Amino acid sequence: MLETRLPAPARLSPLPGLALAGAAAGVALAVQAWLPVLGATLVAVALGFAAAASGRLPDEARPGLRVAARQVLRVGVALLGLQLVVSDVVGLGWRVLLVVAAVVVLGILGTLLAARRLGVPEEQALLVACGFSICGAAAVAALDGVRRNRAEDVARVVALVVVCGSVAMLLVPLLAAALGLPRAAAGAWAGASVHEVGQVVVAGGLLGGAALQVAVAVKLGRVLLLAPVLAVVAARSRGAAADGARPPLVPAFVLAFVVLVLLASTGLVPEPVLAAAGHVQAGALAAAMFALGCALDPAALGRTGRPLVRLAAAATALVTALGLPAAYVVG
Repeated sequence: MLETRLPAPARLSPLPGLALAGAAAGVALAVQAWLPVLGATLVAVALGFAAAASGRLPDEARPGLRVAARQVLRVGVALLGLQLVVSDVVGLGWRVLLVVAAVVVLGILGTLLAARRLGVPEEQALLVACGFSICGAAAVAALDGVRRNRAEDVARVVALVVVCGSVAMLLVPLLAAALGLPRAAAGAWAGASVHEVGQVVVAGGLLGGAALQVAVAVKLGRVLLLAPVLAVVAARSRGAAADGARPPLVPAFVLAFVVLVLLASTGLVPEPVLAAAGHVQAGALAAAMFALGCALDPAALGRTGRPLVRLAAAATALVTALGLPAAYVVG
C-alpha cells in the first residue's frame, strides 16, 4: 500500500510583517519630529492598536510582527546602551544617584506590594513594576525577553505605561511650577519620575533652560539599572524553571547593552556613529511598539481589569513621589 504524503505547509516569511512594522515606525518618528509631545512610542502603539482593531492585519504579516516584538526589540534595548555615558551619570553626585536607586528599587518593591493588595497576578505586577520604575515600554518588553509573558499582558502594560507616562510628562512640569522649583531641580524630578526616555525629553523641553540636560542625565541613571534588574529577574526565572527549560543566566541582549554602555563611556565612538545608532535604536523600538500594539486587540483592552489600571496609577504616583527628592539634592 502506497503512503500518501502531503506537502509540508510553506513557512511564511517574516519580511512582510517587518516591512509593515518598519513603515509604521517611520510614521511614528515623523509624527514625533513634527509634534514632540506625541512620542514615537505612543504613536507606534496607537498605530498598532488601530491596525489590530481594523481586523485587516494579513496573516502574512504576523510572523514578521512576532520578530519585531522580540528580536527587533532586543536590538533596540541593546543599542540604548550607546546613549549612556557612565561619567555623565556619576557626575550627578552621590545624592542624586541614591535617589535614582531608591526610585528603581523602592518603586519595584512598592508596586509589587501594592499588586498583592489589589489582587494583580505576579506576572502582570512585575511588568508594571519594572516598566514604571525604570524606562517604560522598553523595560516592559525587555523583561518579556528574559521571562516569558502572555503577549496580551505585555501589550496591555505597554499601553498603560505609555498613557500614565504621558500624564506624568505633563503633570510634573505643572507641579514643579506650583512648588516654585528652579529649572534644573524640576528637570531632575522629571528625570527621576517620568516613565519613558522620550517623555522625559518632552518634559525637560517644557521646563526649558538647563532642565532638559539634567532630566536626561537623571533618566539615563535609571536606564543604567535596567541591566542588573533584568539579570536578577533572569536568575530568579532560571531557578524556577523546570530542568532543561532554563533560560540563560544573563541574556545576550543584556550583555550587549552592558558592553555598549562601556564602549560609549570610553569616548572612542565617533559622534556620527552614535547619531546613526540612535536613529536605528529609535526606529527599532518604534517598530517593536507597533508590533506590540498589534497584539492589543479591542477585546484584550476590554479585559484590562480595574485592579491593573489601579496598580498602574499607584505605580505612577509612587515613582513620582520617590523622584521628588531629586529636585532638592541636585547639584
